[in-house]
Amino acid sequence: MGKCHMDCIERPLSLGLEKLGHFVGCHPWWFFITPLVLSAGLGSGFYFITDRMSNDIEEQFTPVNGKAKMERRYIQENFPENNSMFSNLRLSTDGTFATFIATSDSNVLTVESLQEILDLDRKVRTMVVSFDNKPFEYVNLCARVEGNCYSNDILDIIDYTASNIDLVSLTFPWYYYKSQRVALYASLGSVKLNKENSVVESAQAIQLRYYLQEDNKTKTDRWLEDFLNLLSNVSTTSTKVSYSTSMSMQWEIEKFPDAVTPLFAITYTIAITFSIMSCWRLDNVTNKVWVAYGGVFVTALTILSSFGMLLLIGQPFVITVASCPFMILGIGIDDMFIMVSCWQRTNFFDRVPKRLADTYKDAAVSITITTLTDALALFLGYTSTFHSVQAFCLYGGLSVVFCYLYNITFLGALMALNGQREEKNRHWFTCSVIPYDLPSDKSKCFTFWCDGGSYDPKTNMEKMHPMNHFFKKFYGPFLTQKWIKLCVLVIYAGYLAVSIYGCYTLEEGLDISNLALDGSYIIDYYDDQSLHFSEYSLSVMVAVKQPLHYWSEDDQKNLSSCIDNFENLNYVNNTFAWFLSFQQYANAASLNINSQQAFQRHLPEFLDRSPMFRQDINFTSDNEIQASRFFIQIVNETSTKDTLIGLRKTAEQCEVKLLVYHPAFIYFDQYTVILQDTIVTILVAAVVMLVISLMLIPSVLCSLWVAFAICSVIVGVMGFMALWGVNLDSISMINLVMCIGFSVDFSAHISYSFVSSSKDDVNEKAQDAVAHLGYPVLQGAVSTILGVVVLSISAGYVFRTFFKIMFLVIGFGLFHGLMFIPVFLTLFGICRKC
Repeated sequence: MGKCHMDCIERPLSLGLEKLGHFVGCHPWWFFITPLVLSAGLGSGFYFITDRMSNDIEEQFTPVNGKAKMERRYIQENFPENNSMFSNLRLSTDGTFATFIATSDSNVLTVESLQEILDLDRKVRTMVVSFDNKPFEYVNLCARVEGNCYSNDILDIIDYTASNIDLVSLTFPWYYYKSQRVALYASLGSVKLNKENSVVESAQAIQLRYYLQEDNKTKTDRWLEDFLNLLSNVSTTSTKVSYSTSMSMQWEIEKFPDAVTPLFAITYTIAITFSIMSCWRLDNVTNKVWVAYGGVFVTALTILSSFGMLLLIGQPFVITVASCPFMILGIGIDDMFIMVSCWQRTNFFDRVPKRLADTYKDAAVSITITTLTDALALFLGYTSTFHSVQAFCLYGGLSVVFCYLYNITFLGALMALNGQREEKNRHWFTCSVIPYDLPSDKSKCFTFWCDGGSYDPKTNMEKMHPMNHFFKKFYGPFLTQKWIKLCVLVIYAGYLAVSIYGCYTLEEGLDISNLALDGSYIIDYYDDQSLHFSEYSLSVMVAVKQPLHYWSEDDQKNLSSCIDNFENLNYVNNTFAWFLSFQQYANAASLNINSQQAFQRHLPEFLDRSPMFRQDINFTSDNEIQASRFFIQIVNETSTKDTLIGLRKTAEQCEVKLLVYHPAFIYFDQYTVILQDTIVTILVAAVVMLVISLMLIPSVLCSLWVAFAICSVIVGVMGFMALWGVNLDSISMINLVMCIGFSVDFSAHISYSFVSSSKDDVNEKAQDAVAHLGYPVLQGAVSTILGVVVLSISAGYVFRTFFKIMFLVIGFGLFHGLMFIPVFLTLFGICRKC
């Protein structure tokens, strides 16, 4: 291979960092104190953390420019809600409500069970709540229909008398009550019907809802809180009750900081313990205990500075950001291990500035590569369409930058100060000078605690750590044997096959119930909702966005064709429309409405009889219909993503301009963008990682192998996370973006060391790379996993998902760095420094 001059960036960077290391070694106190002062100043931003909290579920966990948000805007502008004629069917949002589900293993439609439900309903309606020192009840803030509180259909049907259930024959899913068609599927769940007709024989669940006016949020929130307190203390004998409110999930999200805060202390204790154990030396002079403390302390300074800086400039703080300290802990300690390893390979008799310069020359380029990849991967993730992902990537990316800066300043200064102690042969703890030749009459115990200052006379370096010795003398030669290489290839083929299979089983979308903490009352409610009320899922609005001549045969035909297209979908069960009801009314009254004059004359009469339909028609000032809407009932026959895409596609294909909308579509929009968003982000980041590798690793082939490692690890993580029960959603996407950077780390360290090796034979180069960085890479992997392992016991899905994907990323990254990449480098081309 001829000269290709690939070191035009790596060489000057290495020289520059060497000079920086020398300068830090000469003036360690400046670089030790300055980061402390800077962190203290920027850390003042934590004063504003409460004000910067932004955990609104819709804002953070739905696409920023989701199509449903534009559809909602159209609905709200053209079909404003009527406070005097409340209709939950016509809400453009979820509304403000409280609800409970009463279930029974056999039949909830018994007199005994219904009496318990009626008693509970009465308690809810008569519950006295205090606000501004004034008492009020449900009747004072309930959503109203023609002056009366919104009521539950099933209770109206039995006239609030449990024994009346024996006098009515309920038909399902629709029941006609007082000339009105009632959707019983919203009230009754897990229904058993008579085989000969649609009469209900039994039901296992009843759901009641209590909708509130939305003009005073503080007041309604207070009522909702008391509702939760009431239901949490309720006692029933024949039914089991689960409950929730429109604010429950939001309040659950806000509990996350209190749930995760104790884990920080545990994590940092584990990290400090592991770092000390890894850096401990029996030699009392060359012991690196204080450097280990410094490596962990750097992460604390990093969080203080990066988070504080963003909080000072007003950046919102989202709950997903709470995972960043665990990530930074792994990065910071990994870099510390690399620097300690390089320090140990410097000449024991050189002065501190020279040793630190050699350390920076050897280590700083390697950690610069990983810092650039980690930071850029996260900053590229800021282009995501989810605010929660953007926030994590911004906080995480800036944290990586500060971690790097503090490693080459604060940690470097600490290593220099520690080096000055070693240079004077002082004890690591007492700082007392240890004589080079201890008197022979001293006890073994005295020698163990006071001996120090030894080195390898053959190399003039510190004595090799036993783990370094293992990688150099045993693991490296073992890995480069021909039959072992063959085994590695077989293992990799199996890994790839399982990963690809997992990718095909990967499911998309965030289940909102996963945002609740384990053990929350809301989990029981969502479970009952899914078990008993999932068959009839949504009543979707279909808005007609253009003026139509509803009396015209052509327009009637076009609209009827559109309805037929919807009803031909296997997941559309029924259509409910004002113009269909108007036609039935006209037929029953023998009215001819096939002319404009007759249609416009009889329509007001119909709307007077059915005033709820007025909300479905948007009249102009000239009494022309410029827009209207109807409803289609959806049943769970296909996936949420296919349902949403299918409805929108059907609307677009109609000759009439239509729009489909339901408040749940705000959340369903994630299904339409999450996969594309993730793939684009990963591809762009992978290309950027390749460019960085080409710039900083002076070998084209090795740079390509680093890029290969990125793709390979990502495929593995996506495949195995599917097999581990993790969906592709905004939470896991955060971790996949982070995965791009982490997947580079270990392979980049080994590849750079491989290229930089002075050996000629590829097997010797691989052995050299593994000997030099095998142990630091292993230390970094173990420290990162230990940094997140406590998240596995977290009560929150967000943090457990973070642990699972981090575990996969680090595990697969470690295998690539210490097994796959060294073998591939020896098999597929010679990578030498250009």
